[in-house]
Amino acid sequence: MITRIRDVRRARGLTLADVAAACTPPTTAQTIGRLETGTRTVSVGWLNRIAAALGVTAGDLVALPERADLPVAAVLSPAGVHAPRHEQVLTPPQPEAGALAMVVAAGVGDYRAGDALWLERLAPDAFGRALNRDVLVPRPAGRFLFGRLIGREPGRLQLLPLGPGQRQQVIADPAWIGVATRLVRELG
Repeated sequence: MITRIRDVRRARGLTLADVAAACTPPTTAQTIGRLETGTRTVSVGWLNRIAAALGVTAGDLVALPERADLPVAAVLSPAGVHAPRHEQVLTPPQPEAGALAMVVAAGVGDYRAGDALWLERLAPDAFGRALNRDVLVPRPAGRFLFGRLIGREPGRLQLLPLGPGQRQQVIADPAWIGVATRLVRELG
């Protein structure tokens, strides 16, 4: 199997030691290096551990011929624009299994008409991970609320809608919420 572990690690600006320490359980930089170079066989378990450490999906670490990567032409920093030190590629994002999407029809808050939001679906035991993040909350009869999750008490969520002058909403714990993880916006 041809992996892209090194490409993704470098694109994220991480060292072998950074990835090794971020693995659960932690491993050694030498092991990550061997997995990158193919001197050690990459099992599905290793692929999943490394993907979690890099914050990507396991599929992002496997080289697939039908998937187009974008070559990095330049790096923008406060010092200006310069060529990357090493050859880099970016992998276009793919949604996680069970992900949801929401489109913005008219601007509200930081969102503009035409934006698309990717949402990670969370079960009630994971609602705490969404505090101070924008979330989609299902309501009865096919309705939804969208806003910043500002608090959680047993059995209740506190949501601040994004529009100006709107009041906090208190919602009984829903079966799930969708936390915004990626904004897709056309420029131009």
